[in-house]
Amino acid sequence: MSEIQRPGALYQQVAAAIREAILSGEFPPDSLLPSEAQLMARYGVSRPTVRNAIAALRAEGLIDVRHGKGSFVRSDGQPALTIERRISRTNDGRFVMPNGDIWQEAEEPSTYRTRTTKTTGRLLQLDEEEALFGCDRLLVDPNTGTRAMHRTLIPFEVAEAVPLLAEEPCKRPAAIYRLLTQDGRALSWTETVRAHMPLPDERTTLQLPDATPVLHVARVAHGTDDRPLILEELRFGADRAELAYQITADKEPTRRASA
Repeated sequence: MSEIQRPGALYQQVAAAIREAILSGEFPPDSLLPSEAQLMARYGVSRPTVRNAIAALRAEGLIDVRHGKGSFVRSDGQPALTIERRISRTNDGRFVMPNGDIWQEAEEPSTYRTRTTKTTGRLLQLDEEEALFGCDRLLVDPNTGTRAMHRTLIPFEVAEAVPLLAEEPCKRPAAIYRLLTQDGRALSWTETVRAHMPLPDERTTLQLPDATPVLHVARVAHGTDDRPLILEELRFGADRAELAYQITADKEPTRRASA
């Protein structure tokens, strides 16, 4: 028995002792923690103290409680899915994105009208409250069960300039890219990635364990004059997937020799 003899609330002391056991490898990743009764005997504390300690470690993201199975140490292995972010174009003008065909739609996409926020307006270089078409999809990778929330936002002005897009703004991104190029736009893309703790709807929809951040990917398609045309947002649990990028070196502009 490893009785607790440290300052601080008792449950915090127990949490610290279990944390040390995890970090030292005594409780390895993916392993089942001892039962409440075993932890009570090990540290000489009551059941409420053990439960509070487990709750604290869940909040830290060190353990995951699986209902009916017990408390497990979080895995430190590779993510279940690698999402490649390249965009390719075929000889017949179609756009192809790696991983684009692995996702299945878990439910019917929803199309709606919305307006820019401070964040989406900045990305689209529009003022707040500008009119947009929105399309939300819930995607699932059938091989790993990874869930992702995908959103497309298209300014009214862009959609109305491309009749087929205005009629069906909830097309898949690759189809939207083709419509834009057929309309004479030369496309380029920029992408940013940030992490945040999930909102309640994100946690529920993505089925996230406790203390799991969301990766939020924002991709903007730009036209010939570098003007933003559409915004895509992809959100998924940071414990489930990683992003992969192909990087090429840009050519430096040629400098003229000074006279």
